[in-house]
Amino acid sequence: MFIRAVVALWLVAFAGLARADDAPPRTILFFGDSLTAGYGLENPATEAYPALLQEKIKAAGYGYKVVNAGLSGDTTAGGLNRIGWVLRQRVDILFLELGGNDGLRGLPVDDARRNLQGIIDKTRAKYPDAGVVIAGMQIPPNFGPEYVERFKAMYADLAKANPGAVLLPFLLDGVGGDVSLNQKDQIHPTAEGHRKVAELVWPVLESVLKARP
Repeated sequence: MFIRAVVALWLVAFAGLARADDAPPRTILFFGDSLTAGYGLENPATEAYPALLQEKIKAAGYGYKVVNAGLSGDTTAGGLNRIGWVLRQRVDILFLELGGNDGLRGLPVDDARRNLQGIIDKTRAKYPDAGVVIAGMQIPPNFGPEYVERFKAMYADLAKANPGAVLLPFLLDGVGGDVSLNQKDQIHPTAEGHRKVAELVWPVLESVLKARP
């Protein structure tokens, strides 16, 4: 009788471990354009900032897998069109980095904001508990100061409009405009530039990880 009871308890424990092992890893989706994709790098899979953040996540002991869904040339409209396909995989945290190409083309800020909100809405409709980090962007003054300011403010407005969303004010802070940290086009960071971006992002991302169950 005693042996049967011990075996029964062992089987229950084993079943629980099997379920835990079978559970999919928690996922951070980096959804962006060429900055996230690692355009121009020799090995984006290891040099782009999402890959560098995966190393930091692992070293800190957080059980999250990074998925890089960066697409070079993507706009907010393109992101809205493809987010449904990307959401077929589990998303626990959405790191949203889009809008730079809209700004460089002078596309309407209101349209960009609606598209970004749509991406957040679709993500939370499928994964209601998903955390959201919004990576802000800034653009050169080509289209005038009013456009530049409205574009910059768009990201802060989105963060305020979405409960629990966390804002990183400028993804390229300390990198944008630094000739030594950018490729010849002075738009896309070098490998060293991506390391700087990862250092900037990490405290913000870790604060989100610490706050989650």
